[in-house]
Amino acid sequence: MAKQRHPAFTCQECGAVYNRWKGKCEACGGWNTIVEETGSASPMAGPAATRPSRAKGRIFPLEGLQGETKEAPRTPSGIAELDRVTGGGFVHGSIILLGGDPGIGKSTLLMQASAALAMRGERVAYISGEEAVAQVRLRAERLGLGQAPVELASETNVEDIIATLSQGRPPALAIIDSIQTMWTETVESAPGTVTQVRGSAQALIRFAKTTGTAVILVGHVTKDGQIAGPRVVEHMVDAVVSFEGDTGHHFRIMRAVKNRFGPTDEIGVFEMSDQGLREVPNPSELFLAGRDMATAGTAVFAGMEGTRPLLVEIQALVAPSSLGTPRRAVVGWDQSRLSMVLAVLEAHGGLKLGMHDVYLNVAGGLRITEPAADLAAAAALVSSLSGNPLPPDTVYFGEMGLSGAIRPVAQEQARLKEAAKLGFSSAVSPQPRLDKAKGSKSERLPLATSAIGHITDLVAGIAARRRKAS
Repeated sequence: MAKQRHPAFTCQECGAVYNRWKGKCEACGGWNTIVEETGSASPMAGPAATRPSRAKGRIFPLEGLQGETKEAPRTPSGIAELDRVTGGGFVHGSIILLGGDPGIGKSTLLMQASAALAMRGERVAYISGEEAVAQVRLRAERLGLGQAPVELASETNVEDIIATLSQGRPPALAIIDSIQTMWTETVESAPGTVTQVRGSAQALIRFAKTTGTAVILVGHVTKDGQIAGPRVVEHMVDAVVSFEGDTGHHFRIMRAVKNRFGPTDEIGVFEMSDQGLREVPNPSELFLAGRDMATAGTAVFAGMEGTRPLLVEIQALVAPSSLGTPRRAVVGWDQSRLSMVLAVLEAHGGLKLGMHDVYLNVAGGLRITEPAADLAAAAALVSSLSGNPLPPDTVYFGEMGLSGAIRPVAQEQARLKEAAKLGFSSAVSPQPRLDKAKGSKSERLPLATSAIGHITDLVAGIAARRRKAS
């Protein structure tokens, strides 16, 4: 007698499984996200007589750390910014999960990458589960890529897709748009559910590893920006890449969240144009374009994104508040980091910000995560409160401690060289460490540097500039 399978209740946000229905998921806290799914069959499901015996494990050889190592073979995409994020191209047999908001340009970028590969003689397959073949062709025509020999199909059954791609030579790149629309016959649940997404991804990963085909899975995102579906899919794939951007701005940022074959802190910058996505080789000029140099409350931050130096403008507005609890709003930076900088400015800088509304914005929509932006944010806040514009040819970078001390940051030379290349003549940075200062006396900085050791030095410098101007 076949064993009866009991229904399982699975959260569609995080993949948690329960034996009965609940209104709230205890794992992720989501409401009305638990859906009943009938017992799912794995690839090993079936009568016990038809399954291979695993009572005795198979012995496999173990190897040591010593031995010959080889670089993972890669296929360059032909798009420099995409290759920068992936670490040099698509690794053979790798799986990349690409997530982004609807309409951000994921399909456009993948169409351009697939066309570039196909024009070089590689076999590329684009499988769309959301659009018909005619719709994909129309997009290619708008991008001027209608003559690229890309193989197209509109299919959602994973077994049919794998059987079709296995015919002939293995593709160099296969794009699945999107993984939420795929379904596999080994799972008895509706497409888009956690079980179907996990089962479909597992089958496609197995196909990529056995054939050497690089597979890109397009994933939808939830309201909070996370890739929809079970988090276990992010652990199964080799790389997780997010495609970010604001519909109010014309540029897009590609950022690697996870990458087994490359760095995870590199970004690629693209600009949306009539002919699709255009690479931006020098993002600093794009982020600094149109800045108002004579306005108080703006500071240029010399940051680092991976190995790429990046200059962005930080804008601050400090205004008297009529509310009992002043507003604290920040865009493009960490809210808790802003609260810490404000507390340090009040405790050690002598500023009174308790009765002021504070607004902080990173111009251009870029999101900054490194702590080296503390000094630039503090300079913009002090400038806005005092009404004194900062020097337009000066950049700021440095980490701020709770004691008010300005701590050194990494890759100072790269930041200064980028600033000098764009015409800046001075920089306000932390004092170098003693061991570093002794070993680099003969090293010449690309521009004049004002080293400060405490936040009071920054406040005093801006106040002195105001007195000099008056």
